[in-house]
Amino acid sequence: MSFLYPEFLYFILPIVFVLFGFLLTQKEIHQHFFSDEVMERLTIHSNGLTLKRRNGLFFLSSIFLVIALAGPIIKEGTIEIKAKSADIMIALDISDSMLAQDVYPNRLKASKQKMIDLLKIASEERIGVIAFAKNSYLVSPLSFDHGAVSFLLKQLNTDSITEKGTDFLSVLNVVNSSIKKESKKYLLLFTDGGDSKDFSKEIAFAKEKNIVVFIIGMGTIKGAPIKLNDGSFIKQNGVIIISKLNDKISDLATKTGGVYIKNVNSTDDIKAMKQEINRISEKKELRSEEINKFIPLFYYPLAFALFILLIATSSFSKQNLPKFLTAFILITLLAPMQNAQAGFLDFMELESAKEAYSNGEYEKSQKLYGKYASTTKSGDSYYNEGNAFYKQGKFKEAIKSYEKATFDEDILKAKKYSNMGNSYVKSQEPKSLEKAVEMYEKSLKLNDDKDTKENLEAVKKVIEEQKKKEEEKKKKDNKDKDKNKKKDDKKSDKKDDKEKKDGDKDKKSDKKDKSDKDSQKKDEKSSEDKKDSDKKESEKSKEDKKKESEDSNKTKEQKPKDDLEKLNKDNNSSKSQQEAGMKKSQEIMSDAEQAKWLKQLNSQQNTYMYMLNKQKYNKEDSNEKPW
Repeated sequence: MSFLYPEFLYFILPIVFVLFGFLLTQKEIHQHFFSDEVMERLTIHSNGLTLKRRNGLFFLSSIFLVIALAGPIIKEGTIEIKAKSADIMIALDISDSMLAQDVYPNRLKASKQKMIDLLKIASEERIGVIAFAKNSYLVSPLSFDHGAVSFLLKQLNTDSITEKGTDFLSVLNVVNSSIKKESKKYLLLFTDGGDSKDFSKEIAFAKEKNIVVFIIGMGTIKGAPIKLNDGSFIKQNGVIIISKLNDKISDLATKTGGVYIKNVNSTDDIKAMKQEINRISEKKELRSEEINKFIPLFYYPLAFALFILLIATSSFSKQNLPKFLTAFILITLLAPMQNAQAGFLDFMELESAKEAYSNGEYEKSQKLYGKYASTTKSGDSYYNEGNAFYKQGKFKEAIKSYEKATFDEDILKAKKYSNMGNSYVKSQEPKSLEKAVEMYEKSLKLNDDKDTKENLEAVKKVIEEQKKKEEEKKKKDNKDKDKNKKKDDKKSDKKDDKEKKDGDKDKKSDKKDKSDKDSQKKDEKSSEDKKDSDKKESEKSKEDKKKESEDSNKTKEQKPKDDLEKLNKDNNSSKSQQEAGMKKSQEIMSDAEQAKWLKQLNSQQNTYMYMLNKQKYNKEDSNEKPW
């Protein structure tokens, strides 16, 4: 245990001892005139507290008050707080064209109001102000004192600078000279764009000096006349000038890496610009500071002091006072306070837990922190318990402890999320890397930490590599599947081809058999016809020409033989022609076409044309043209 303000103990406590030393040792006035024996006889004894005892209680109460003022605490380590800023220079155009009233109340006043709103929104940024027309002037350097910056800003008007015109190159020069050491410089312009249509020189200078320009265009495309303070309008050659918003100024913003936004009546343009600046700008660390983290204990001595003071000013009897004090002390020591973060003697346990953690006894430290956290529900204790689990390699338990830890400060929340991300990475469970990325991103939203950024980038690279490996595996698997399918298809195609060939052979043999049978039947018919004719002739010439009949019979026996031989030769030649045609058709036609071809041949038609599609019948049109 230590004290935040030990000077109270060093300087005030000795004074309390000296003061009450005099009060307790000083005799009462009547004791100077009477002896103790006489005073004892004259004094009426009562059960109330004597003056010395009351002074003693006042003395004890004063000691506890001084201890409470000294601020007793239990240290829990240190927290590093970093101050970061993007350092934005705001430039306000105060040329006469900004007095145009196409924006209410006019362009200049609306711009100043928007700049003040930006100072309220960007409270964590260092902001400076530049006023410019033909020349540019530094109104306020970069500062966190936004109150002073807004005060100087309110004083600006068109009378502050006497030169007429608008020169953006001069503004860039001022920004470059006012922010020298930074790699990138950020400029926010509130302007109507002037009259120039070419900003190539300004763009080249900004790129050379690493100046990123953001612009809020003030005004409208229709424009408005420029009204002076005396109520007259600015004229040129006797004609009232209409000042319009120059959209060409957007090139200066977009080509230097910034953003151009037109003004609106609300603060939406300022909020959108603030988000864009935060997205594009690179914040740098200005300073860092370590703050001690502790548990305050001042309320304990303060409670004792008030209780003792109550007894000293009351009318407790001597007999009841010791009993009351004893009961109070026992209640305060044994009964924990409901709203207190630590009991009266809990600091001893926390100290031992901290020592165990520093000595590498993580299991002992985890148990002590867990015991304390279960009774007090302290977020710090759950956080420390998670750290002890992490050191033991129990990452699942560490994540659960971190989830229970609740904090009000963003820095502590960011540390908790960062440690949760580390635990998810170490746990090596499915989708643990994605959860780690989520935790790191939450941490960076609350606090921009370099180590957390590096961890996030490393985890993202690992996830990308895993995805690439998975894609490669999928591709290999798909290739293997395609190869297997092709092999199976080839095997099935071969089987089909064999079956088709076998079927074709069977068909051919069947067709040959049919053709042979047909030829035999024809031969038989022709022989029968000839026999009938011969019989008729023989009946006519039986009586007259017996010899001729004998000769004719011989010739009759020879002719059918010759005819049969001729028919067989013809059949063999037709078969050879069919086989040759079949071979040619097999070389040219598919299996389906070949089947149709054979069907045509077997049907003994006079044509060899075959139709692959269904025939369509079209009605004749008498009006149809011949071409």
